[in-house]
Amino acid sequence: MKPQTGGTSVNTRRDYTRLGRTLVAAVMLSVLLAFVAVPRSQADDRAKCQRNIERAQARLDQAISMYGGNSQQAIDRWHQLNSERERCYSQYQGWWNPQDRQWHNGRDWDRYDQERGRYPGKKPDDHDRH
Repeated sequence: MKPQTGGTSVNTRRDYTRLGRTLVAAVMLSVLLAFVAVPRSQADDRAKCQRNIERAQARLDQAISMYGGNSQQAIDRWHQLNSERERCYSQYQGWWNPQDRQWHNGRDWDRYDQERGRYPGKKPDDHDRH
C-alpha cells in the first residue's frame, strides 16, 4: 500500500463527520431537555411559593385566634406573610391568595387585607385616613 501524502484519509474524514453528527445530536438533545426541564422547575418553584404563603397565612390566622388581631404576634405573622407574598411577587409577578385559592397579578395584597378586615394592628377603615 502506498502511504497517503498531502491530505487526510477517507477514514479520517468519516470519523470527523461521525463525530460532528454526534455532537450536533448531543447539543440538540441538551437543548430539548432544557426546554422541558425549565418550565417544570418553575412550576415547582411557584408551587413552593404557594405553600409558603399558605403556611404563613395559617400562622397569621392562628396568632389572631390565640392573641387577637391587634397583638404583636399577629402583627409579626402578618409581616411574615407579606414577606412571602413579596418574595413570590418578585419572582413570578403574582401572589397566591389562600382564601380565594387563586393567583393575583397585582401587588395589591394590602388593599385585599384591608377590604376584608384582615389587617392586624389597624381597623379596616384606617387606610382611608392616611
